[in-house]
Amino acid sequence: MPLDNATVLAEIEQLHKKKPFYKHPVWQKLYNGEHSRNQLKMLIRQNGIIPMHNHNYHGRLYVVCPDPAWRAKIAEVVYEEGTGRLYANGKGHYSLYLQFGEALGISHDEMWNTPYCAGALAFRAFFSEKCGKTFLEGVSAHMLAGEAPVPKDGASRYKALRDKYGLDDHALEFFIVHQHADEDHSGIGFQLLDQFAKTEAERRLVIRTVDETLDMFMLMFDDIDRVVKTIN
Repeated sequence: MPLDNATVLAEIEQLHKKKPFYKHPVWQKLYNGEHSRNQLKMLIRQNGIIPMHNHNYHGRLYVVCPDPAWRAKIAEVVYEEGTGRLYANGKGHYSLYLQFGEALGISHDEMWNTPYCAGALAFRAFFSEKCGKTFLEGVSAHMLAGEAPVPKDGASRYKALRDKYGLDDHALEFFIVHQHADEDHSGIGFQLLDQFAKTEAERRLVIRTVDETLDMFMLMFDDIDRVVKTIN
């Protein structure tokens, strides 16, 4: 039976159910308020490998986009990540993450100079390579794998950080913004699938890329969990 895009999307949904990376134990402990303050700070610093370095991901995706109309859409995403002028009142998303870190007592210098664990470094290398390899693979990795779960899981993180760790909406603005922004980002990914996954081989490549990306998220969080456990 031919593999159409509707089936691809259904398979991707099943992959997210099978490998829900934000249900990883390191995040479950956050949801339950089980991390000490210092453990939470280490988790947030290590997780910064994504929001603090998004130019290495969305930026490469923009460069390899072959279609002018969609390149303009990706440019809007890059613009928003860097400036925050679409969703965040002129605060770039990295800046919102720094603001979040400040509320936990993490200085800008500490955030920028985090000694990332091996799992985080491996994820950055993998994700950067995927986003710059082909546009279809980049969209699949970034939007269909990485950003699709963020609005729902971001709401859970926001609630836990507010209720369990006493942070206010100013501190948690990063999560509030991403509940809206990443709904838009992931929507772009689903639309692009219709245009760029025309053949059976391309559709299978999409599924494989999402599968591999979810594995890399889990690998990263396994190693972050290991590091967090070393902190009192």
